[in-house]
Amino acid sequence: MSGHDHHHHHDGKGQDPPSDMTLRVKALESLLVEKGIVDPAALDAIIDTYEYKIGPRNGARVVARAWRDPAYKARLLEDATAAIAELGYGGRQGEHMIAVENTPKVHNLVVCTLCSCYPWPVLGLPPVWYKSAPYRSRAVIDPKGVLAEFGLALPDDVEIRVWDSTAEIRYLVLPERPPGTEALNEDALAELVTRDSMIGVARVSPTRAPS
Repeated sequence: MSGHDHHHHHDGKGQDPPSDMTLRVKALESLLVEKGIVDPAALDAIIDTYEYKIGPRNGARVVARAWRDPAYKARLLEDATAAIAELGYGGRQGEHMIAVENTPKVHNLVVCTLCSCYPWPVLGLPPVWYKSAPYRSRAVIDPKGVLAEFGLALPDDVEIRVWDSTAEIRYLVLPERPPGTEALNEDALAELVTRDSMIGVARVSPTRAPS
């Protein structure tokens, strides 16, 4: 696993204090809500949309293209940053990407042990659990147990590889293509791909992902 080069300060309780940016965002959010400019419910809906719907669609397109195009898949595994940029995705928080492929014998899981480094251009906003201290620590110590809690039980002969994101490198899991999807086009395949499958805490179902 990769290590971090940025510094982290702890408050003695095993948790990182909020970053300056987080505190500023919270202060701005509170001010806007207090003045009646922003409806908290509407704000939650917007965040939900970007976290679950719009954001991960970029990554889903990347996965679907790799499933349908062997040459693109080869480029993705060789140089993920360039391959992802071919589809028009990239930028801040996604400058240096690495794609790792799931197979019947290897399952990849992505974590950021010291903070919450995350590939925003392809996955949108990071889920709350990804940033939580229990996930960040237990994904390394007991990855099989963590996956089981997400409802993913892997056979004993499957190797679990845990990848630690850093300020420089972020990972995208290329999940296994589900059986029975050979006739689907790229758009239909992309609809199956979930954010969780691209982090590695879930597999892709052959039926359409919930919106």
